[in-house]
Amino acid sequence: MTMPVTRLSLLGAVLAAALACSDPAAATKIERVVSPGGIEAWLVREPAVPLIAMDFAMEGGGNQDPAEKPGVGHLASSLLDEGAGDLDARAFQQRMDRSAIELGFRVARDDFRGSLRVLRDKTDEGFELLRLALNAPRFDTDAIERNREQVLSGLRRETTSPNDIGSRLWWRTAFPDHPYGRPLNGTLESVPLISRDDLKAYTGRVFARDKLKIGVVGDIDATTLGPLLDKVFGALPAKGNRASVAPARMEAMGRRLFVDLKVPQAVLNFGGIGIARKDPDFIPAFILNHIMGGGSFSSRLYKEVREKRGLVYSVYTYLLPLDETALLMGGTQTRSEKADETLDLIQAEIKQLIDSGPTADELDKAKSYLKGAYALNFDTSTKIAGQLVQIQLDNLGIDYIERRGAMIDKVTLDDIKRVAKRLLDGGILVTVVGRTQDNPAKKEGG
Repeated sequence: MTMPVTRLSLLGAVLAAALACSDPAAATKIERVVSPGGIEAWLVREPAVPLIAMDFAMEGGGNQDPAEKPGVGHLASSLLDEGAGDLDARAFQQRMDRSAIELGFRVARDDFRGSLRVLRDKTDEGFELLRLALNAPRFDTDAIERNREQVLSGLRRETTSPNDIGSRLWWRTAFPDHPYGRPLNGTLESVPLISRDDLKAYTGRVFARDKLKIGVVGDIDATTLGPLLDKVFGALPAKGNRASVAPARMEAMGRRLFVDLKVPQAVLNFGGIGIARKDPDFIPAFILNHIMGGGSFSSRLYKEVREKRGLVYSVYTYLLPLDETALLMGGTQTRSEKADETLDLIQAEIKQLIDSGPTADELDKAKSYLKGAYALNFDTSTKIAGQLVQIQLDNLGIDYIERRGAMIDKVTLDDIKRVAKRLLDGGILVTVVGRTQDNPAKKEGG
């Protein structure tokens, strides 16, 4: 639900005064907290900021939607602050507004995520409202229908959005028989079918204490935090009843799919096999991606496709490690008649980098940037809370922030070249959304 301006303004002012430090390790002394009931959280104390920021994640996201009803988790996430316990939507929102409390919930492919932002002197109220949202969501009919229509309105807009059309086509083509192939926010056909029972069943399967990861930042100590964790999460089931999710095997690698749409520019999405986050080669792959297309203005693709040829305004790549697969993704936009030329150039540059590896200068600059820029992930309480949760989800260890720089430093050119041979094994799947009639090349429809 959209947050009122008054709440946004107050929390925004507080967040602007949050942590800022050039050394992430110095700004984030992490304390492991275990509540009296056995619930674990990572805490970064910051008495100078009168705000508590908590992020959490529970295993099971869009991958727990029924196959015939994608979008259940997404709709449920939009309803948790629309009434809980004995508070209807209006009463719940009024209590949030009076105390400038911000609750947020969203569904990722593998996880259900939530957040709480509350001023120090409203801590009890904030944790109480979060407790109600997770343990006693009402899912009232009027709230369901109001949020359902908002989702459907967004889905209707997506039918004319080249970015959304291309993304949906890419995922359902790459993973046609897997939850990853289904859209998180559902479809125009599935969302009208979602019932209150579906929403209750979803939260009943996913909301549990096992696989729960929590990060807290702000003016709170371990003694105070422990009972609050029990208050919010203690009544959840010890274990969820999640459906098992099979490893995802990517299909259609090497194909180019075209969708005819009358838009000024063609939108290109591409992706192939990446490297898992737990793989020892992930850090070399991370550096290689920065050199390839993750480094914005300094990347190989930007220099070759944008600066030298002028075919695009921007081009990017990124690693996307999921629980059941690992991908290297990318995208750009160009004139429709230049789509094939742009794609050929992108693939040629990627192949050259994979075959030959980067130069020593490129590697040194990438290392320097990736170590220095990491501090930007820790310049507010909100960012730090998110990082604490993500590090736990990735199982990197509580000392990862301290170790990360040395892990980057020890990567050699030989490491990069070895890892490059593993990336995009089998080629890439490409979707192009634009005016295909302007392009005489042979098309494969999507």
